[in-house]
Amino acid sequence: MTSPMPQIDMGESDQLAEVIAAYTEVTERLRGSHDKLAAEVSRLRGELASKNRQLERRSRLAALGEMAAGIAHEIRNPLGGIALYAGLLGRQLADRPESLALAGRIASGVRRLDLIVNDVLAFAGEIHPEMRPVCLASVVASAAELAAGRFEQSGTRLVCEVEDGLITADAALLMRAISNLLYNAADAAGEGEVRLRATIGRQAVEIEVADSGPGIDPAVLEKIFDPFFTTKDAGTGLGLAIVHRIVESHDGRLHVSNAAAPEGLGGARFCIVLPAAGRREEESFHG
Repeated sequence: MTSPMPQIDMGESDQLAEVIAAYTEVTERLRGSHDKLAAEVSRLRGELASKNRQLERRSRLAALGEMAAGIAHEIRNPLGGIALYAGLLGRQLADRPESLALAGRIASGVRRLDLIVNDVLAFAGEIHPEMRPVCLASVVASAAELAAGRFEQSGTRLVCEVEDGLITADAALLMRAISNLLYNAADAAGEGEVRLRATIGRQAVEIEVADSGPGIDPAVLEKIFDPFFTTKDAGTGLGLAIVHRIVESHDGRLHVSNAAAPEGLGGARFCIVLPAAGRREEESFHG
């Protein structure tokens, strides 16, 4: 004789289903929280590694800067003497054109060396920006005016798209950084085009210089801001390193990439990103 099948109370079945559903929901929430935490940990590890690399780079640059400054000072003293004697020699050779030309070459070489010494001292020296409200359009216009001679010499066309408004920066330092980027862009573009774009957002100020030149070899992109690194036949390799230091002194970032056509000009693209005034004040308050 078969025993009757046990009867399941429908109320108990519904309760069991509710418990399983609640358990499943809690499990999914925990899994989602775990995934978010894992992603956050990964992001923080990436940030920490990036900060460590920046600290190591700053330590190396500080040591290099001290050494370079010492050498530059030692070079500057005899350079002054050479320049003085070259000038005196030039006066004595006024009636001897061939010899006078040689003295002129000596003086020209001394001026070139003096420019290099100035770059070394500018890179090695402490940068203390005087932060105050400045007109972005005015700073950009002054930088473009400084670089105008280089653009005329190379036959480069400059296109500007600048948003007017106040930002917090050291006008002289920022103008120098932008003009240095413009010099490089004009050299790279030749008879091509350079675009200078500046915008003011709620979170950041962006100043972009892009050229229609050949671009930068991807193999050297990571070295482009290293001091004394240059791909030019003539140059100290300090221009971009100085720009990088100026941007860092403003708590900003400097990015470099190759802008592919047709979106870009096909050449190099440098972008200065500075914190907007409100963001800087907020970080200062919380920091």
